[in-house]
Amino acid sequence: MLDRLQRWLGLQTIPGVFFTSAGIAALFVALAIPFDEAVADSFGQLTGWVARNLGWFYILSVSALLIFLLAIAVSRYGNIRLGADDSRPDYSNLTWFTMLFAAGIGTILMFWGVAEPVSHFANPPFDGVEPGSERAAGDAMMIALYHFGLHTWTIFALPGLAIGYFAYRHNLPMRISSLFYPLLGDRAFGPLGWAVDVIAVLGTLFGVATSLGLGTLQLNSGLTYLLGIPSTGLVQVILIAVITSIAATSVALGLDKGVRRLSQLNIVLAMALLAFVLIAGPTVFIAEGMVQGLGDYFDALPWLAFWTETFKDSDWQRQWTLFYWAWTISWAPYVGIFIARISRGRTIREFVGGVLFAPTAFTLVWFGIFGLSAIQVEMNGQLALAEQVLQDPSVAIFSFLQSFPLAGAASTLSVVIIVIFFTTSSDSASLVIDMLTRRDDQPSLVRQRIFWAAAQGMIAATLLLAGGLDALQNVITSLGLPFCILLVFMAVALFRSLRADYRGYSVSELVKGRAFPEVEASTQTQQEVGHVPESVDRH
Repeated sequence: MLDRLQRWLGLQTIPGVFFTSAGIAALFVALAIPFDEAVADSFGQLTGWVARNLGWFYILSVSALLIFLLAIAVSRYGNIRLGADDSRPDYSNLTWFTMLFAAGIGTILMFWGVAEPVSHFANPPFDGVEPGSERAAGDAMMIALYHFGLHTWTIFALPGLAIGYFAYRHNLPMRISSLFYPLLGDRAFGPLGWAVDVIAVLGTLFGVATSLGLGTLQLNSGLTYLLGIPSTGLVQVILIAVITSIAATSVALGLDKGVRRLSQLNIVLAMALLAFVLIAGPTVFIAEGMVQGLGDYFDALPWLAFWTETFKDSDWQRQWTLFYWAWTISWAPYVGIFIARISRGRTIREFVGGVLFAPTAFTLVWFGIFGLSAIQVEMNGQLALAEQVLQDPSVAIFSFLQSFPLAGAASTLSVVIIVIFFTTSSDSASLVIDMLTRRDDQPSLVRQRIFWAAAQGMIAATLLLAGGLDALQNVITSLGLPFCILLVFMAVALFRSLRADYRGYSVSELVKGRAFPEVEASTQTQQEVGHVPESVDRH
């Protein structure tokens, strides 16, 4: 029946993945609009249960995966390429980085670059720290870097590395289900694999919708500041509709013409805004603070990575760390596939080093310039910035820019950057979801990509109308859990395949049990398969 429906609609998809994902998303929108309070309450209760009972699993999993990535990068597997041994990168390092940044967390940095450090400065999470103190300022920067540094990019890097490895080196379809081929065998291409891809599609839809919702709140605040446009649900829905239309146009142009050009434009605009704040702001204070902040971050990272508020009755970690991890995890399928698409030909060591450390370095600069400047504005009493941010974090960057010369021009530039980040997030996600819901031998139809762009906008509008920021946080914290579990199994599958690859065996031979002949009758099996023993290194 699904096949007939697909032919009638003129689509090119995997029906079980496409229609199941689209149906669940449509059901959510249909129920959330008339029963917004009931839906918001249900997800609030579910989020509370997850935070109380499985918050430790989020913390442990992400930190363990960071250690895993660093270990394989410096190990003997680090020289293995995402592709044939003689392949080379498709994009230059600079182009690669701009695409990483724009499709990754550009929208998030615009929203939280001022809001998060100021929030922690005014309301410290640690006992005994006085709000507004020097210690509170240092802790605020440390926590911001923890939330947006190595841990965030670990969540993006693992699926990106695994997808690129299996797709370019072993010619498996560029879908999340392919990553489980070493564990599931051919079942990864049947209903069990489709279920994995459905989880990935839904995670991407709701993760990107959450970002679009936050971007819309911030954009509405900017337009209120610049033009006096009221901050209402109707205005926010109209903004989502407009930006989704722009994203649909971009996604119709494809990766190179649409996403690549917008990414390059936006990194230039973002750097211009950074330079303005650095020059017009407390330049020496920023430089000193970034150096100290980097030291504080690496000093605190070993214990902060495993901190779970065990001995403190607090809801802080649920509202901040667990929300961030779940949100980032929900983005992992989309950003992972996008990163994989632009990373063919790189070695594992290059990939891990670039994806983990280059964006983290940029995050340090971003929070150093915006966060430290905002903290000094608050400390000097120039603005009651903390009070405004605690009431509504979406106004943070615009309130902060009021303390600078040319505040109107800087705020206008910020609005443009937010719109483009909004667009690149949506159109990149639409390209990726389309890949997850069709076979590699099927063409990418423009109408399918536009459908997914529209679906993201619908979900974002629904979440905003169902409760705003609280609804966004609750839904994503709950829905991130299934893919967090998949990330752990993904690491296991990748490690098994790298071990076999290093010995000279293909992933299909791994599935058949031939890659580790010592488990069987070692001598006889090696003769039957005709492969070299372990001591020979083909790389």
